[in-house]
Amino acid sequence: MSSKATKKLDTGRRRPERNRVRWPYYAAAAAAAILVFYAYGPSLNGGFLFDDVALPFALPSAREPLLNWIRGVRPLLYFTYWINAQLSGDNPYSYHVLNVLIHCGAGALVYAAVRRLIGWAGIPDPRRTLLAGFAAFLFLLHPVQTEAVAYLAGRSESLSTMVALAAFVVFLYRKDRAIGWGTTVAVAGLSAAALLCKEQTVAIAGLLLVTDYWWNPGFSFEGIRGNWRLYALMAVGGAAGLFALRGLIFHATTAGFGLKDFTWYQYFFTQWRALWVYLREFVAPVGLRADWDFPISKTPFDQGAIFGLIGLVLLGGAAWYFRRRFRLASYGFFAWLILMAPTSSILPIQDPIAERRLYFGMIGLLLIAVDLLSRVTVRNLRFAAACLGVVLIGEAALTSGRAAIWADDLALWKDTVQKSPNKARDRFHLAFAYYEAGDNRKAVEEFENAERLGPGSAKADLLVDWGLAYVNLNRTADAIAKFREAAALDPTAHVYSQIGMAYGQADQWDAALEALDRAEKIDPNWKFTYFYRGLVYFKTGRFEQSVSEYKRALAIDPSFQQAFDGLREAQAALRAKH
Repeated sequence: MSSKATKKLDTGRRRPERNRVRWPYYAAAAAAAILVFYAYGPSLNGGFLFDDVALPFALPSAREPLLNWIRGVRPLLYFTYWINAQLSGDNPYSYHVLNVLIHCGAGALVYAAVRRLIGWAGIPDPRRTLLAGFAAFLFLLHPVQTEAVAYLAGRSESLSTMVALAAFVVFLYRKDRAIGWGTTVAVAGLSAAALLCKEQTVAIAGLLLVTDYWWNPGFSFEGIRGNWRLYALMAVGGAAGLFALRGLIFHATTAGFGLKDFTWYQYFFTQWRALWVYLREFVAPVGLRADWDFPISKTPFDQGAIFGLIGLVLLGGAAWYFRRRFRLASYGFFAWLILMAPTSSILPIQDPIAERRLYFGMIGLLLIAVDLLSRVTVRNLRFAAACLGVVLIGEAALTSGRAAIWADDLALWKDTVQKSPNKARDRFHLAFAYYEAGDNRKAVEEFENAERLGPGSAKADLLVDWGLAYVNLNRTADAIAKFREAAALDPTAHVYSQIGMAYGQADQWDAALEALDRAEKIDPNWKFTYFYRGLVYFKTGRFEQSVSEYKRALAIDPSFQQAFDGLREAQAALRAKH
């Protein structure tokens, strides 16, 4: 082979593809979109739940200018949320639709990537197209993806993965083994954009390295040396990113080496087990849950963690030993490990396992499945396609059922508590879901269960919500007791305003005003202090003071409808008095 020829990258084509009939591809894309929207249809009208309620679109900041949204570490992600906020405000429908569209885009990129890789593996058309299509459909319809798509906060996974896959596809479809500066900038730029959606996509650099070693030209460092521009640029960008995020890495309270609940090495031991859960969920997507009660392995032997490591080492050894015979599957295994590494290695995260983390790494597992399927001898490809189609329809039905659970707060937490009955946080969320649904008796039961299991740092919040459930049950004394417990733990204006509200409900006016005065001293900008004080003054016939308090509440929040209604009622009573 001439030196010029060796510089060209094998496209995987085995015959000319001119005059290819395109309509089947368009039909397949349309079928994919229809199936995906069918599968996720139940979640499209779902509300904000779990961590959604802490994101800007569910807070008063939704009305703030774009610049305030994108100042954080994930500006591209929050830019998409800002777009939704402009389109539909606090109506979650457009958010869910965009989540599904992002998922469809990621699926299309999975098809392109898998088709190129199985072409390099020597699988000819039409099997190549069939297998790549199956991989893309399985990516789109697999139930384990539900958390990343039906859950609005899960967009960080799907959006960052879609952008990272775009970088990967540009890398795979280059014409030459050694890419030029134009392609280098495109790949590096898309990789950087993925990082601006979520940090775990830093693993794309490792994926590109192993791809060059595996396929360019094959089990050689030649391709890596030829693409030094790309790797040098990504190394500089990665170092800059680590420097910029050093505060989060070392001092954040929910992720990073500053985590107090367990050490980095205990998290590492735990991931030896967690990776097997991800593998099991890919093969058999049962027992899925929004919040895992997954114990930490404090030592290599705790919870049998060492056996998880031994199994992974054996799989890795087998993948390396059979790398030439099962080239695509062994590549897929190492690609999966690399893509899972940011969340499943030594950087501690408060939740040691979450199903949405498999979204980025799934392409590696899909390549293993494709390699194994390619070895099944089937003479009739239409029959093979029909069998794969039955599998996909089953996956779509399971995903639809899972999406229906993610569409309803109460259904989600009932399902989660059923599967993780001993986790306080899940009981807390279930209790609040019952409270929101108006079932205050069950809410009180679950608040009791949550406290018994130990809510930790969230106990003050639990006590406030528990007290509100008692208020709705007209158990005012019990409500005040819970509010007082909360105030002893976290004396905020919110807590004292609730104490004032409860005393007011019991017609204990002096105690109510005393608590509301305390709330005002703690935070003079807490609108509910003035609203509840206006209510106390109204009930005691002091209409002028009531009007004044409602106006103070509206000065803080002009859209405060309850205060506006109270003001109108107080003004009407004042006019009637005179």
